[in-house]
Amino acid sequence: MEQEIKETIVKKIDKKDINELYRDEDIKEAAIIIKNGGLVAFPTETVYGLGANALMPEAAKKIYAAKGRPSDNPLIVHISKTEDVKDIANDIPELFYTLANKFWPGPMTVVLKKKSIIPDATSGGLDTVAIRLPESNIARALIEVSGVPIAAPSANTSGRPSPTKASHVFADMNSKIEMIIDGGEVGIGVESTIVDLTENTPTLLRPGAITLEMLRDVCGNVNIDPAIEHLLSTGEAPKAPGMKYKHYAPKADMKMLRGKEREVLSYLKSQIMESELETAVLTVDEHKSDLLSFIKENKKDNVKLLSLGSSKDMSSIAHNLFDVLRKCDDLGVKNIISESFDESGIGRAVMNRLKKAAGFNIIDL
Repeated sequence: MEQEIKETIVKKIDKKDINELYRDEDIKEAAIIIKNGGLVAFPTETVYGLGANALMPEAAKKIYAAKGRPSDNPLIVHISKTEDVKDIANDIPELFYTLANKFWPGPMTVVLKKKSIIPDATSGGLDTVAIRLPESNIARALIEVSGVPIAAPSANTSGRPSPTKASHVFADMNSKIEMIIDGGEVGIGVESTIVDLTENTPTLLRPGAITLEMLRDVCGNVNIDPAIEHLLSTGEAPKAPGMKYKHYAPKADMKMLRGKEREVLSYLKSQIMESELETAVLTVDEHKSDLLSFIKENKKDNVKLLSLGSSKDMSSIAHNLFDVLRKCDDLGVKNIISESFDESGIGRAVMNRLKKAAGFNIIDL
């Protein structure tokens, strides 16, 4: 019988140098937990991951249980060196090495045919495996010291906004996992780009900081999986995380507004006037002053205004996105109305997460 976890241990690690991290006692303790089939949440450059030994079916099953995640939703396997791919994947195309040389370590996950060493519990029953070499030194040190590849989805309750701070992880995972490594706030803020390399033409399965434009600069033609624009139906198997089920969602009902700036602002103000329940409006720095004045003038105390960042800096919006969605939960709002963004560059990843958070509830103006 497994020992019950009464409270999750949180270890703060401030070290940056990877050679120091290899020798860090907290990293060593976390590595032992991983090796023995336990669960450790750790920071990456994208979001916090919930790590387990990727080679142990029972460890992978613990991830699904802790997250409340459907078991047909594949896990990303994290490695510490590019050459480790050969240990877990077959039929590796030359294009993989071109992409790895360009974007690894970094926020890119590749899907390849798996070797039998990867259990079905890790791959979601697929004959493929999703693999990533993270840029985060804490993540790579943990993988290296563990001596095994680490399966790690985002360290949140399934369907909720992904965690970008250790406090987010603790809120969702306390008493469900053995340890959280607190490495501070992550840098990018949205999960890795996922690209499928099992066919002749690469296919983008999930947009991220390695953008479609960047991939096409290297690969030439890159297809876009239709699941980026809609949720898969019940009978369809997801090729990668985040494709089939509602993801990134706050507790409140959410909708998005899409259209010209003037029309969006006008509609937002009409929605603010009509709102009676506690409502959050997700906007940008450039619109914040105007909307805040409107809310105060009309004494709409039930409306909370939250800025995602500057529309001139989509990376800042990506960085802030999940933290703002979690703030909506903290505020206890019942409705959320969000502005939309241009879908070029990292904006494609931001819009993908917002659309899924809203269940594709979009009002075109």
